[in-house]
Amino acid sequence: MEEIKLLINKNFNLEKQDSILLDEILKNFDNVKKEKICDILKNLIKFRLDLDSILAYLTYELNYELPNDVDGDILKIYDGLMSNFTITEGMNKQEQADILRKMFIAMSSDVRVIVIKLYIMLFEISNYILPLTKEQHQNLINVREIYAPLAERLGLNSLKSNLEDCCLKLLNPKTYDNLAKSVMLQKDDNEKQIKITTGKLQEILNELNLKNAIIMSRQKHFSSIYKKIKSKGLSLANIYDLIAVRVVVDTVEQCYAVLGKIHGIYKPMEGRFKDYIASPKPNGYQSLHTTIIAENNRPLEIQIRTFEMHKLSEFGVFAHWLYKEKKNKLSELDKKISWLREMMETSKDLSGEEFIETLKTNLCEGQIYVQTPKGKVLEFVEGATVLDFAYSIHTEIGNSCVGAKINGNIKPLSTKMKNGDVVEIITSQNSKGPSKDWLKIVKTSSAKSKINSYFKHELKEENIKLGINMLEQAIKAKNLSPSKILIDKYLNLDQFKYVFNTKEELFASIGYGSVPVNNIANKLCQLYAQDHKDEVSLFSQNHNSSLTIKKNKDGVLVDGDNGMLIRYAGCCTPVFGEEIKGYISRGRGVTIHRYDCPNLKYLEKERLVDAVWDSNLETKTTSVLFKVISAKSDNFLMKLTQDLLNANYRILGIDSKENQSDKVVTTVKLEVKKQDDIAKIINIIKYIKCVEDVYRVGK
Repeated sequence: MEEIKLLINKNFNLEKQDSILLDEILKNFDNVKKEKICDILKNLIKFRLDLDSILAYLTYELNYELPNDVDGDILKIYDGLMSNFTITEGMNKQEQADILRKMFIAMSSDVRVIVIKLYIMLFEISNYILPLTKEQHQNLINVREIYAPLAERLGLNSLKSNLEDCCLKLLNPKTYDNLAKSVMLQKDDNEKQIKITTGKLQEILNELNLKNAIIMSRQKHFSSIYKKIKSKGLSLANIYDLIAVRVVVDTVEQCYAVLGKIHGIYKPMEGRFKDYIASPKPNGYQSLHTTIIAENNRPLEIQIRTFEMHKLSEFGVFAHWLYKEKKNKLSELDKKISWLREMMETSKDLSGEEFIETLKTNLCEGQIYVQTPKGKVLEFVEGATVLDFAYSIHTEIGNSCVGAKINGNIKPLSTKMKNGDVVEIITSQNSKGPSKDWLKIVKTSSAKSKINSYFKHELKEENIKLGINMLEQAIKAKNLSPSKILIDKYLNLDQFKYVFNTKEELFASIGYGSVPVNNIANKLCQLYAQDHKDEVSLFSQNHNSSLTIKKNKDGVLVDGDNGMLIRYAGCCTPVFGEEIKGYISRGRGVTIHRYDCPNLKYLEKERLVDAVWDSNLETKTTSVLFKVISAKSDNFLMKLTQDLLNANYRILGIDSKENQSDKVVTTVKLEVKKQDDIAKIINIIKYIKCVEDVYRVGK
């Protein structure tokens, strides 16, 4: 306890009330946690977090109950720390998304919360011992995929690297050990070279009379080495920034002056100079990087930056306000984490799975900057399209978007933007509005949310019907009767952890996909089982939960409901007679796939339903694609069309091209009525003389 008091008193000027509060908190001191508390406190102090953060952390760690009159910032940080950010094994995507949303809410309130949480995570995972438990393994995956990228996005590069090093060491121990051994073999040689280089750099600083300048060196983190080896296919010998020497000076002019002197005594490697001062990285990082050939004839990276740039590299979003008066802190920080608040606002209509995937994309991808025609600069995740741009301007602009001009040239909606592009959106009053395919085009959470919102509200009645059907199917799968369970007694909205104003909202949320159907079905069945224990055990085990797809003069019926929308999957184009499976899609009714469609394994299992054709189905045709590989022949297309027409098959389209192997690849679209036609068509085409192979596309 005394060690902690000395540590805090040494680094902070405590006022009387702070000192009293510290003493009260430390009365709960737990000697078991001493190592953890001291380690994390040293990191938080080194990071220059303020006293409020330190007191809030100690309060959280030592389970002290704060009095009502304590400083508001301490309370706010403490409340954020009390939020559970742990994703455990067995959680579904919705539960994981709820945890992550909770974390972002805490961050939006005060970003110091996540800095403290990240240092707590670092301590905990650094103390894991192999072999890992399942929960530890899952936690490391989450750190690697979510929390380390979050630290990088906040500009906390050192913290990010330490988190990633721990993950590599524990998840890939053999790789980590091999890297460590290889690097250690070069240690003596590297240390000798650093000593020689720093000596020459000091002579340059003396010559330029840069008395405040400092020189430091660093070893590249193993996780960074591993990522570079893996992503670029390099060997360890070809990684030139394995070690780096850093020169920190007062001004930008001094950076370039030092660079000139270095290139005067060392030969720079061609193509290895990067000016991040003139062209900063998207996260604001600035520095000069040059790789020179050192005395040992090996490459050595030298970084040159100002003290202000060094602060940004070390403290990320905190750099601009850690050293300023308190009144400026919040406004500066708000600008830096605006993307976080935007994500919270725009993720409300995303399902759990969509939110997590969009979050990972936003955290792991780089950023680009593009302009409107009037010169306004907008920031996007790398890979964002002009459709993302349109929705960032206004929802209606996005909904009516038909194309765009990039640097004056007309481009389609799917065009990915590049750094520095000038983008102008083209809209039309005759636009049909958003398509579900647009969700595959956009990358930002904002655009996805607005597109989803369109379908969620425009197709509310359809979503309600889908939700009821999904809930009925989930209840039937438990061998219970939906008619006995879906009654007001059990559909009491107050008992669900989700917020619904009406039963229709509950059903629509299930149909749309924002609420997992099994969560609701499990709750309802549990309530019913409590009242009907005997009946539940006697319920028929052979309840048929198949959907029957029928055709009548009014259209398609599902279980007798002609309000249900049926569509046939384009990926596998099911033909009458083939085994099929239904998928209750968001806002688009039931999509019918072939039973062996490879895409089914990527769909949510709880939305899959059994489906069968009605034997009395009226004539139904399906357009099916066939691909034909053939040798070059002048009369092949004529022979192909004649044989198909003679067999009474309607041709909907033909496309023929030569490939790099001098073969002809022909795609033909045909109207097919039943399963037997597939084999007949393949036989007709196969017996044309020059044909080498023929197959159904999507098989």
